[in-house]
Amino acid sequence: MSELRRDPIGGRWVIVDTDKPYKPQDFEYQPQTYHPGTCPFCYGNESMTPPEIECIREQGTASNTPGWQVRVVSNKFPALQIEGDLDRRGLGIYDMSNGLGAHEVLIETPYHQKDISDLLNHEVENFLSMYCRRANDLVKDKRFKYLMFFRNYGSAAGASLEHAHTQVVALPMVPKNVAEEIIGAKSYFDYRERCIFCDIIRQEMQEQERIVLENKFFLSFCPFVSRFPFEIWIMPKKHSGYFRTMGDDEIRLLAEILKETIAKVKNIFPNLSYNYILHVAPINGDTDVEYYHWHIEFMPKLTQVAGFEWGTGFYIDPITPERAAKYLNNK
Repeated sequence: MSELRRDPIGGRWVIVDTDKPYKPQDFEYQPQTYHPGTCPFCYGNESMTPPEIECIREQGTASNTPGWQVRVVSNKFPALQIEGDLDRRGLGIYDMSNGLGAHEVLIETPYHQKDISDLLNHEVENFLSMYCRRANDLVKDKRFKYLMFFRNYGSAAGASLEHAHTQVVALPMVPKNVAEEIIGAKSYFDYRERCIFCDIIRQEMQEQERIVLENKFFLSFCPFVSRFPFEIWIMPKKHSGYFRTMGDDEIRLLAEILKETIAKVKNIFPNLSYNYILHVAPINGDTDVEYYHWHIEFMPKLTQVAGFEWGTGFYIDPITPERAAKYLNNK
């Protein structure tokens, strides 16, 4: 019989198949493929993007020319515009505002066909340090209340361009999904006077059933209430609401565990498409970070969300996170 498992943070239920769980070879997925053509994110095509906002490049090279390792540019087709005011207003029972925000593209590498697992450790460190730099810059704008960093890799994951990149979006309000997670975390903190994410780390390290990788500062594990097969969370052991405050040693070890985690997944599922999202605390006074703990949620595209999931909010995971962790660790 399958199991129902309840997420202790947001209260969401998932159905986990424990009776006839899938094996890796049972999954049919759309692999990431590369097509010939001109890519605006590739080395030498800098003129095809909006001007650089920030860049890591070789000394002596000019902006918007070759010589870069990581580039940040405005999204050519932004969902939100940085100019203007929010101007909240009503239309009868409906709430409206201007589409205020920032929408940037962080190009992680000059190499078109390289994913994170193909990069050198220092190359991963470079774009993670740029995550911090962009967050520390955007937080200065008091109009913004939330910063979202997300990565769509592969067309099945929603990537419109093949070249590896992260999207950075600054929002004037806290998104609903984030607000629900924060409410759950605060409720737990008010009841137990502890961070729920810190408690999750302690329990995962004690049980040792779902851990994928571990180092001095970070834990990579398949969450007990996984919504998707081979879902993985990467979480700092030290309590913090914001990744942007990381020191150099923390960035270095995050780069290692992120690269190795993705490599483990792609060893089982070559050319896999996936999404990952940085979950962080709101900014500019919208919440106290005492009860929130930043983390990365990595979601492979191995199944599709369909009518049952949309209708109920329940997710169906055809493999237990315990079995997924064993496959990832070749046990």
